[in-house]
Amino acid sequence: MKPILDVCCGSRMFYFNKQDENVLFCDKRNETYTLDGGRILKVNPDMVVDFRNLPFDDESFHLVVFDPPHMPTPGKNSWAEKYYGRLDGNWREDLAKGFDECMRVLKPSGTLIFKWNESKIKLAEVLKCFSIAPLLGQKVTKQTHWLVFFKGSIDEIQSLR
Repeated sequence: MKPILDVCCGSRMFYFNKQDENVLFCDKRNETYTLDGGRILKVNPDMVVDFRNLPFDDESFHLVVFDPPHMPTPGKNSWAEKYYGRLDGNWREDLAKGFDECMRVLKPSGTLIFKWNESKIKLAEVLKCFSIAPLLGQKVTKQTHWLVFFKGSIDEIQSLR
């Protein structure tokens, strides 16, 4: 098993090495799009999975990346849907299930990286869906946030010393 899991890899936009052998790239889509100007966008995961129901054992990964679609209803066949996907059904429930699944497959003392763009849904509303608070975070653009969650307790951390 690879040590890193990306549950919504999309086209792997933010990876320096889009074929990194340490990462298991997953997405619920496996599609190729021709964009305006003839540019090709590929969503080609190693495995097709739904982040709300991950097919992995508990505590399988050291690092989990969770960059879910951030729009509940982009225009059908819009460039935003092609790039980022769409949230289905109840976005609060979907994100809560996804977060819980990511934490379930994360090893103790593991790290979850969460990326969110609040163009449609504010980060404060999303964080209400999660069972724990982030450890730290950074707003990198007017709307895009990167957050770090740590799976562990003070007792676990102290036992590592």
